[in-house]
Amino acid sequence: MKMPLEDVKILDLSHALAGPFCSTLLGDYGAEVVKVEVPEKGDIARAWGPPFYQSETAYFVSLHRNKKSIELNLKSEAGRELFFRLVEVFDVVLENYRVGALDKLGLSYEKARERNPGIIYCSISGFGQTGPYRDRAALDLIVQAESGIISITGEPGSRGVRCGVSIADLVAGMYATFGIMAALRVKEKTGKGQYVDVSMFDGQLSILHGTIGAYLADGIVPQPMGTAYKALTPYQTFRTKTRDLALAVGSDKLWRIFCPLMGIEEMMDDPRFATNQARVKHREELCARLQEIFLTRTYEEWEALFLQHGIPVGAINTIDQVVTHPQTAAREMIVEQEHPVAGKVKMVGVPVKLSATPGEVREPAPLLGQHTDEVLQKYLGLREEEIAELRQQGVIGKRHQR
Repeated sequence: MKMPLEDVKILDLSHALAGPFCSTLLGDYGAEVVKVEVPEKGDIARAWGPPFYQSETAYFVSLHRNKKSIELNLKSEAGRELFFRLVEVFDVVLENYRVGALDKLGLSYEKARERNPGIIYCSISGFGQTGPYRDRAALDLIVQAESGIISITGEPGSRGVRCGVSIADLVAGMYATFGIMAALRVKEKTGKGQYVDVSMFDGQLSILHGTIGAYLADGIVPQPMGTAYKALTPYQTFRTKTRDLALAVGSDKLWRIFCPLMGIEEMMDDPRFATNQARVKHREELCARLQEIFLTRTYEEWEALFLQHGIPVGAINTIDQVVTHPQTAAREMIVEQEHPVAGKVKMVGVPVKLSATPGEVREPAPLLGQHTDEVLQKYLGLREEEIAELRQQGVIGKRHQR
């Protein structure tokens, strides 16, 4: 076995980000991902630009590696039948349409299960398949707002800001991956599939567990704190003579090492600062004093000093600095792939390192409908003349050459 998911087949009806991020993770570790797209239009992310690589958006090229693309008109009876024939030989259906949209097309989990009792059918939605908000349209921004993430993000006193990445989409994609893997484990033991209901909203509440837990304990509504953290101090960024510095004094043991380095030995046993609980209570006074001291040296000087003594420290890197970061290179987190239209493209590598069956960026993002004929021949045994007839009827898209 070369890759952990090499015998898993994913029929991917998802679009935009949450679903495609899930199928990309699965594809990176060997799953056969067949992306089902609307004929001639494709995934909406094919138009999310600039920037572009020739006619392809950088967004789509970066996200959709290790997948095959077929064009299939699911609004046609013949297209739906092809879908169900694929369901019969695939392991997983993944979708992130609005709740009920596929049911109206006759493509529900119940219908799929009739054709394949072992099918795992994963639906990602904004608010889940149940509850009063189930029918609401929800892009990432909406879920960040409704879940409370925006309310705690930003500088103190601000009205909150959107997280710099689409965290509601990305977390839902990761949880969908987890849900599918758990369901595959059950199927391996029982032979039975099941329905996997993943909500972007639920995912945000899950990663807010600590913040929500604190509120449930003390009743204080959390507010934006910039780079600071409610439970620890000093644990935030500070300005220096050059670059900003991120500091994480996460224990009283580190505090006692930290104070002499800063020249504040008198504060080490001061009752206001001797314990983390006391430091949190006197956060403003402490951090104002530290900020004065940090401005007396460069980031590079502070970094060298803290690293020598085991104090967690980091720089505030911009994206261009992260891409060329030595740790990024050492972990092979920027890889290069040859795309048939875009040429040589660099993208983020695989995040989980397996020693025996590692993931890999094997294939570039597909052109729209590039693998339609290949998939229909390989999995359904259709002859060329049958495929040509489907194409003439508008059930599948036009023939694409790589």
